[in-house]
Amino acid sequence: VHHGNGTQDLLWDEGRCLFVSSHQMPLYPGTGRPEEKGAHGQIMNLPLRGGGTGHDMRQAYERVVFPALQEWDPELLLISAGFDAHADDPLAGLEWQAEDYAWLTRHLCEFAGGRVVSSLEGGYDLEALAASVAAHVGVLEERGR
Repeated sequence: VHHGNGTQDLLWDEGRCLFVSSHQMPLYPGTGRPEEKGAHGQIMNLPLRGGGTGHDMRQAYERVVFPALQEWDPELLLISAGFDAHADDPLAGLEWQAEDYAWLTRHLCEFAGGRVVSSLEGGYDLEALAASVAAHVGVLEERGR
């Protein structure tokens, strides 16, 4: 649910990497507006409103992110996998379910020839975190067969 401000700062001048952040806005740290595009236009911020559901996320990714990834044609995807957008997570106000993480992972694996590295970023309700991580890793494992 947080904007990837540290990663954005790191990649601001790096024209060889596309950076996409979907995050609740407004929320800490207050960065991640759509007009923050990086030195080469390679940063894509996708702010989501509080109360937004997995359906809202899916529409945004289908409309904005997946076409950009198709055009960018990356060799590798690095996923900062935060699971605090889950409806049961106390930190913020998005309403995703574990199935939404599976859907997103499945679609992201269609890019970069399926070459994906995923790093756990967050999630504060242990049951929601466990279900969401299992859904995410389950898709990665399925794709790795």
